[in-house]
Amino acid sequence: MGKSIPEYLGQLDIRKSIVSLATGATAIYLLYKAIRAGLKCQPPFCSNSPICIARLAIERERHGRDSGELRRLLNSLECKHDEYTRSMILHSITRCVYLLEAEASACTNDDIKLVADMLEDKDTSVKIQALNALKAFSGIRKFRLKIQEHSIKVLELVSTIWDSELHISGLRLLNNLPLPDYVHPQLRRVMPALMEILQSDCNMAQVQALRLMSYLAQKNDLLYDILNCQVHSDFLNLFQSTQPGNLLFEVLVFAERLSEGRNASHYRAVKWHYNEQSLHEALFGDESRLADRLLSLVIHPEEEVQIQACKVIVSLQCPQDVAARPSSFHPSHSFSKSGE
Repeated sequence: MGKSIPEYLGQLDIRKSIVSLATGATAIYLLYKAIRAGLKCQPPFCSNSPICIARLAIERERHGRDSGELRRLLNSLECKHDEYTRSMILHSITRCVYLLEAEASACTNDDIKLVADMLEDKDTSVKIQALNALKAFSGIRKFRLKIQEHSIKVLELVSTIWDSELHISGLRLLNNLPLPDYVHPQLRRVMPALMEILQSDCNMAQVQALRLMSYLAQKNDLLYDILNCQVHSDFLNLFQSTQPGNLLFEVLVFAERLSEGRNASHYRAVKWHYNEQSLHEALFGDESRLADRLLSLVIHPEEEVQIQACKVIVSLQCPQDVAARPSSFHPSHSFSKSGE
């Protein structure tokens, strides 16, 4: 050959470099063709693809055009899809219900059932989006009774799946519905779970749980179950002035409802027994430090919190003999929403 070994290896390296550059150039060219083809490819305007329908729905919502996207989304929900697509369709349904009132009002109870069936889905994200869609539909009066039928299932999900986003969605739905008496047995069973959510570290879930518990505290047959529910030893930390204002307000409303309920004559007519770690002992027991927490909240920066703390203090100081009289008034009612 007449070439030294170093010269031969050098030539070989050059050839490898040329091949490498050629290969790279080919890859870049193929990538360019793929991108160009993708840009030229336009999805059919009337495609029945759930993804296409959802995209069109979101786009047309922005322009306020009533063109039947909600109906197409509901129809597509009846087909088999993967978890992501089901979740996306439900999310788009929620948006359509809020933004396209006429189309949402034209839906039927069968549509509500179709959405509610998604609560049985194995995927948690699908369950969450189904809860959000039902919450949107619950804003339409004619659907409330139908959605109410699924309240026991919603309570089951909230109490058995430890997911903050699911808790928020489920509790928001429950707080937007009148809960019938036949749900009370289930409420008793899930009370410990609701109390755990109330004491969790998710502010939005805590607020929703407190709103539900404040509502339930006004039910005579549930008051004892709530007061006797076991709580953490640091439960009164919820009343610390460092807590977010919205949480403080809701926990104070909850305390006021409980105080009013236990002072009612029909409740005081029974001698109740409470567990040592119960909510009753934490708030109203002989060793409770609630009064100290309330006094510190009277000077809270937020006026709403100040007023509500005063309401709780007044309700706690309500004389027992006065509270037992049929003509008694509830001191908390002397404070109007405007703070008078």
